[in-house]
Amino acid sequence: MRIRLLGGLEVTSADGQPVRFATRKSALLFAALVLAGRRGQTRERLCEGFWPGRGDAQSRNSLRQALADVRRWFPADGNAAISVEGDQDTVALTAGPDEADIWLFERRLAEGGTADLAGAADLYRGDVLAGEAIPDGLDEWFSPYQVRYRQKAQQLVERLSLAPPETGSADEAACERLAERLLASDPTAEPAHRALMRIHAGRGHENAALRQFEACRVLLKKHLGVEPEAQTQSLAASLQMRGGNRQAASTHEKAQSGQPVATAARPHDQPSVAVMPFDNLGGADDEYFADGVVEEITAALSRIRDFFVIARQSTFTYKGRFADVREIGRELGVNYVVEGTVRRGGDRLRISVQLVDAEARTQLWSERYEGATEDVFDFQDRIAAQVAGAIHPAIRGAEIELAKRKPPTSLRAYDLVMRAFPNLWGRRKDTNDQAIELLTKAIAIDPVYGRAHALLAWCHASNAAYLWAEQPERELEKALAAVEAAGSIGDDPTALTAAGSALSMAGEQERAATFVEKALALDPNNAWAWARHGWIAIYRGEPARASERFQRAMTLSPMDPFAFNMRLGMGTALAKIGSLAKAVAIAREVIAAHPDIIMSYRYLAAWSAMSGDLETARWAAQRLLTAQPGFTIERYRSLPIFRNTPEWADQVVEALIRAGLPER
Repeated sequence: MRIRLLGGLEVTSADGQPVRFATRKSALLFAALVLAGRRGQTRERLCEGFWPGRGDAQSRNSLRQALADVRRWFPADGNAAISVEGDQDTVALTAGPDEADIWLFERRLAEGGTADLAGAADLYRGDVLAGEAIPDGLDEWFSPYQVRYRQKAQQLVERLSLAPPETGSADEAACERLAERLLASDPTAEPAHRALMRIHAGRGHENAALRQFEACRVLLKKHLGVEPEAQTQSLAASLQMRGGNRQAASTHEKAQSGQPVATAARPHDQPSVAVMPFDNLGGADDEYFADGVVEEITAALSRIRDFFVIARQSTFTYKGRFADVREIGRELGVNYVVEGTVRRGGDRLRISVQLVDAEARTQLWSERYEGATEDVFDFQDRIAAQVAGAIHPAIRGAEIELAKRKPPTSLRAYDLVMRAFPNLWGRRKDTNDQAIELLTKAIAIDPVYGRAHALLAWCHASNAAYLWAEQPERELEKALAAVEAAGSIGDDPTALTAAGSALSMAGEQERAATFVEKALALDPNNAWAWARHGWIAIYRGEPARASERFQRAMTLSPMDPFAFNMRLGMGTALAKIGSLAKAVAIAREVIAAHPDIIMSYRYLAAWSAMSGDLETARWAAQRLLTAQPGFTIERYRSLPIFRNTPEWADQVVEALIRAGLPER
């Protein structure tokens, strides 16, 4: 099999090399031909879909060029396993029945045996062309295929789970993996939730099955505003009846032991979280390991100063029973609850974690981790760091939403800072200005609020670095003044990171590193601090160190609102070591996902010109000037971020000139 469309686009040539089509349109045209199968597509429809509005002659010429690119990799020499054939009206891909995953997926579904269905489940790695940047207009072409195969996969996971194979078998594992992949792309896929409920129940883990139902319920409510289907609710009811005797016994034991049923919520000026005992889905011998994971996650979260963490001794009183998160929240006085499962089989380990709003019963974040168990203690540490790093922005995001819902008359300085957070991430000038306004109000209420001053410094530095201000040097002066006004922020990793970031963009890399490194000493899982540490390495001319730091940041917080900046940082590091094709690919991905982030066009213009792709460079330069008419190379080159790397700055300037940007 040399063609994969499920979960992305991967094509391998006859000699085993990854196929890299010359343009994105060529790659997507190839995918369209695979999806069409032997019947092919008409040239007229391909021209209308891929090159609309260009006129018949121009669109047909573009089609010929794209087909020539495809045939360069798959020439029709009579013995070729894959080739493109056509006449004046139709174009089709000719290939063996096992060459494309999507063809093999269809055949195994039709054959219908349990082993065939399990094989189809393993073939479905995600939506058709998942993760590929599809231009406007072409999404209408591919969307029906994506919907169709997603529905087929949901029907498949239901079929596999309703005819459950032997517990622990490869077929059961394939069903479980498919359910998890479906939920990763669509958290509201009820057939996948039901499949996992049945699998957990089949293993004797009713608690885990009921937690899966609760996750399904809150996700449907959050995303669609509906309750679970009758089939899902019926399955949950049968599981509750099965576990009812154990639940009643647990409640009776709790009452007999004199444990308090509820305690008044403790007043915290910061969010609070409890890490509950994880359900052990493995054997009894693995119980210590599940407890150890919770211990490590609790310890890692406790190092983050932004929220209060309930001690392990309190949460472990709930071990072995299913408790409603709202009940847990009220009894422990917490806003958020972390739940999870641990399963170890052979030399592999899987941990599932979710963060839930205790009062609203809403799932805020979830993730699954897999790895080897060769060094269990090292793996505990890594899982704890990843979980803490990911939960941190999720809790902050929830606090931001809570602050938004408060009436203006009740806003305190903390709430104003939370309202400012979504506007801090360098997307647009107007949102940055809103953050400055909110932070200024917070400082007016509490003049010694160090975090507010530090974040204000970051905002003014952003105004300069993104060339949003007419006088960047004046904004940097304001940033440095705000850092000084922040005063004692030595125990606040967020404030230290913000202040260090402002100093870095003002050209003070040594002092910036001191701030950011102190933030990481306090909170080793702070993704923002790792990202800014990466930029400091960029500005010092240390791209190898920068790559490691950006990778750490993205691992800790893959869904971070600042992820685009981390990606562009990684691209910059790659460009500096000469990996321009990878850097350009990153810039393209960021633009496809966030076309409103102007700085991306600046990077794409420079890196494309450096690689010799002047067509892309000039396109990016034009988009940059459209969004930022006042941009000049002289203003950009004068920024302090180039102070320590003059040779690189000269390369960037030369590239931007070739891209067609004005020098003055």
